[in-house]
Amino acid sequence: MSEGVEKKIWLSSYPKEVPHSIDYPIVSLAQLLIDTATEFPENDAIFFMGKRIKYKSLLEQTYQFAHALKSMGVKKGDRVAIMLPNSPQAVISYYGTLMIGATVVQTNPLYTERELEHQMVDSGAETIITLDLLYPKVAKVKPLSSLKNIIVTSIKDYLPFPKNILYPLSLIKDKQYIKIPKTEGVFKYSSLLKIQPKTSIQVEVDPREDIALLQYTGGTTGLSKGVILTHYNLVTNAVQASYWMYRSEKGKERFLGVLPLFHVFGMTIVMNLSIYRAASMILVPRFKVEDVLELIQKERPTFFPGAPTMYIALINHPEIDEYDLSSLEACISGSAPLPLEVQEKFEKITGARIVEGYGLTEASPVTHCNPIWDKRKNGSIGLPWPDTLAKVVDPATGEEIEQGQIGELVVKSPTVMKGYWNRPEETNEVLQDGWLLTGDMATVDDEGYFYIVDRKKDMIIAGGYNIYPRDVEEVLFEHPAVQEAVVVGIPDPYRGETVKAFIVLKEGIEVTEKELDDFCRTHLAAYKVPRLYEFRTELPKTLVGKVLRRALLEEEKEKGKVG
Repeated sequence: MSEGVEKKIWLSSYPKEVPHSIDYPIVSLAQLLIDTATEFPENDAIFFMGKRIKYKSLLEQTYQFAHALKSMGVKKGDRVAIMLPNSPQAVISYYGTLMIGATVVQTNPLYTERELEHQMVDSGAETIITLDLLYPKVAKVKPLSSLKNIIVTSIKDYLPFPKNILYPLSLIKDKQYIKIPKTEGVFKYSSLLKIQPKTSIQVEVDPREDIALLQYTGGTTGLSKGVILTHYNLVTNAVQASYWMYRSEKGKERFLGVLPLFHVFGMTIVMNLSIYRAASMILVPRFKVEDVLELIQKERPTFFPGAPTMYIALINHPEIDEYDLSSLEACISGSAPLPLEVQEKFEKITGARIVEGYGLTEASPVTHCNPIWDKRKNGSIGLPWPDTLAKVVDPATGEEIEQGQIGELVVKSPTVMKGYWNRPEETNEVLQDGWLLTGDMATVDDEGYFYIVDRKKDMIIAGGYNIYPRDVEEVLFEHPAVQEAVVVGIPDPYRGETVKAFIVLKEGIEVTEKELDDFCRTHLAAYKVPRLYEFRTELPKTLVGKVLRRALLEEEKEKGKVG
């Protein structure tokens, strides 16, 4: 039996600047914005498509939104859905909802009507804020759910002149303009805020017990579930992140906000952390490589949290050498494994440090990260954050296993959720004696660095052998022709399952299946080598860049190869 968790062996690997334990403020998450706006009122809080908003103004508009919700009858504990891309409205509505003790329900703007209906019905949300372009979708879902109030905003609401005039004209030209009806229960965001006071409004909450957020899991492995996160969960994770970034200077950093704020990674490591550190958020509503490169050169962000697919897209841009990216100092990669080749090339181009971290929605989300300015280990998710316990256990018995052996990663932290919304049985399956069962297979070394081998559900069993997709994908990424790769197991009458690789090639480079097969056979045991290859121009992904393996398996099923 390993004594890793009892001895907290990872603490000896901590940078000397990072405390082993932290005294967390027991406050509402909204208090972070109030404190920062009080201390740094004239600092830029948000940069959005040419528009700058200072912290004083951000807080005032947040108060106005909170008053608006109150005027609609929204009260403490009610659920308010936010269905917006990265924008000032996304930040204002988030903190405004929290100001009155209501619960935020983050909603993906790309959801289909069916997905939106499930989330609205499941959460019981009665109020939603969304874009004018998305109004028709929300209007169709309204009679099928508990929705009573629809607040409609537009990208132009925060565009500077003359963009605010040209934007609607471009929509009309492209036949995308949506006329919002003047009907009961539909409110125009800009008009709503105008008539509200900028005075303080804050409903008292119990940070440890009251729900700040219902964050729905991505649904990459099935029907999405609402994760119950308290104010204390979310404040704690932001504070942990702040201590991990010990070289950052309060009030001086500039965060590149390309991760969607409605995703738990972007919400915590871009929005909440930025607010807590009085940083400026450079918000990007949609990730486009050239736009992001130009934005980095012009606005000089210092911190860039992202997903591997974002870094892959940037380093493969043919003109990346023409951009000055030297302002970047630190990057945390999450949501999917970071290939070593990508890490090395990105650092060479930018001079920034990029480290891999790990988390899950059920933990607010970050539990592990490599030290940014200290010893990191390639392929590792790093060390547990302060006040976070982690161990690797036998999935069958729950007993901790020897260092170096593969088992399920389980964690215990003040950031761990209260449970799943209205799903007590599923809650009991993953929360046991205070430990969260992550469903990820991992190992830990003698210095306390953890390594994710793969998701328990993604493991492929071929001919009796356990195959972890990440092992195969890492090798494929090393091939000079491969830009992206994902591996899945598909049924095989002889082996039970067999390995299939989906490949996206780098632009202008070709490779044959035979060449890939030969390459894999020199780097992998024979049973791990893919038996099938399929070349794609792109892979199905969530907005944060996580490949939807389930979507690939469903495609296989439709082809008649599964089922």
